[in-house]
Amino acid sequence: AEANAQYYQQEAAKLRGQIKTATENNRLLSRHMMGEGLSSLSMKDLKSLETKLEKGINRIRSKKNELLFAEIEFMQKREIELHNNNQFLRARISENERAQQSMSLMPGGSDYDLVPSQSSFDSRNYFQVNALQPNNQYA
Repeated sequence: AEANAQYYQQEAAKLRGQIKTATENNRLLSRHMMGEGLSSLSMKDLKSLETKLEKGINRIRSKKNELLFAEIEFMQKREIELHNNNQFLRARISENERAQQSMSLMPGGSDYDLVPSQSSFDSRNYFQVNALQPNNQYA
């Protein structure tokens, strides 16, 4: 039993040493990735670090582009949806204006004013929204 306990103590000490070494290596690698402490690296190590950084940057750019394209696609669908809603609402306004004109032409219909005097729709009072204007920049 005592030999068993001694074995596990040795294993625990060995694992603590491995954890300490891995932590130090990770800290050092992290510093190198940030461009710090490079004077101790050989040409081969610098080239390897540069290759790793370039691959990382390429993955980051790829992911960024993927997200931007997904956002553009969503915004284009949203623009179509808003355009369709806008057309639907314009049609409803036209229907209401025609109905109001019909009511005013009916005998006795002039007594009822469904909409105040500013009833006619003027599209110049509204602005068209274009979700993907060229001056929007994604960086």
